[in-house]
Amino acid sequence: MKPTKTNRRSFLRQTAGTALGVAAASAFTPKARAGGSKKYVIAMVGTGGRGGFLMDFILKRGDVEVAYVSDPDSTRMNAAADAAEKIQGTRPKAVGDFRKVLDDKNVMAIFSATPDHWHALTTVLACQAGKDVYVEKPASYCVWEGRQMVEAARKYKRVVQLGTQTRSGGYVKQAVDYVQSGKLGKVCMIRILNMKQLDDIGRKPDTDAPEGVDYDTWLGPAPKRRFNLNRFHGTWHYRWDYSGGDIINDGVHQIDVARWLSGKDSPMSVASTGGMHFFTDDHECPDTQTVTWDFDGLTMVLELAMWTPYMKKMPWELRDGDTYPDWTWDGMKVEVLGSKGFMFMERHGGGWQAFDQDDKKIAEVNDHHPHIAHVENFFQCLETRAKPNADIEIGHLSTVLCQIGNISYRCDGRKLKWDGKTETFPDDKEANKYLKRPVYREPWVFPQITA
Repeated sequence: MKPTKTNRRSFLRQTAGTALGVAAASAFTPKARAGGSKKYVIAMVGTGGRGGFLMDFILKRGDVEVAYVSDPDSTRMNAAADAAEKIQGTRPKAVGDFRKVLDDKNVMAIFSATPDHWHALTTVLACQAGKDVYVEKPASYCVWEGRQMVEAARKYKRVVQLGTQTRSGGYVKQAVDYVQSGKLGKVCMIRILNMKQLDDIGRKPDTDAPEGVDYDTWLGPAPKRRFNLNRFHGTWHYRWDYSGGDIINDGVHQIDVARWLSGKDSPMSVASTGGMHFFTDDHECPDTQTVTWDFDGLTMVLELAMWTPYMKKMPWELRDGDTYPDWTWDGMKVEVLGSKGFMFMERHGGGWQAFDQDDKKIAEVNDHHPHIAHVENFFQCLETRAKPNADIEIGHLSTVLCQIGNISYRCDGRKLKWDGKTETFPDDKEANKYLKRPVYREPWVFPQITA
């Protein structure tokens, strides 16, 4: 099937005026306080590629002051301070230890765009300090940390939004409503793809950290190790100490969409197989992986491959247009299989199309990429104190699917029973040891939150 175009007002467009859709239209509307001061004072924690991307369009709202930038890499941190100064006219304070931000009562919220192993700690400490949090996906490094994030948000009454932007896509909400209405019949299977081509990173020796990098702080609660370029910027995604490979890096987006479409919270079991079938470099997490989650009356399957030059993400130039992906070669799609019909879904603003048993298209909706709407939803919730579209508990439940999939993989692909209420594997010591780090390194010992 080739890419097609449609009028965005066609088919189910009449419901796009929901709060999810309105968010995009209201993005970047200035809301300055009397006297010209900024309405929202924030800190940017983590100033790499994603942090810089977020900061740029946050500042273009016109009502936000970035008061602090924080990063253990001083080169990145100072570059971010320079960039913020050019836009807002004042230079934010640059601090290597983000905890220095927490004592400033003027800071209302932090944006955490750190590596995964720092997500939970930045969030929990910020909640304890009375700050709201926008934290990038995935929610956490491990299941226990994710639940602590939820508990902290509830105990300290904080707004915590996970950066799973598709939750703010009006077209996705319409897809959910369509599936849940029964128009596809009984949905018994959802298939998820996460496929793209990574670069070979080779093998690199341990060295001293570059000048200006506080590597001990970068490691944080993770085990103490010497610096290695293949355990640092970008490449940390594929090391077990800090993350869990591309299932939790990119795949969490599609998995979150699939879980939303399914209407399910927790599976009854999980099984995952795969391996390092293509790369022979310093990657630890699988470059080829399948995961099967069995829910009550539904099976969800992920297929992941990191070496496919023909399976691609939707190009940026198409994400805000009316073009549907070429579904055959879309590497980030979700497929919903019902007894009466079938749906393709794309998370990058690529919309969705549904077909009946005779391959006749019966519905479709397209829309813009929802990343702007998602950040705007966070700012709206700072005012209303409502739960955001990707409230941390929603994000945690989707992140858990990735984490328990990896746990099955690390347990030699065994099928594992899962108890969603206790968030444990019943009577399985080997699997349960992966639910929490065995040791949290000083001084980054994780505070346990109790209600």
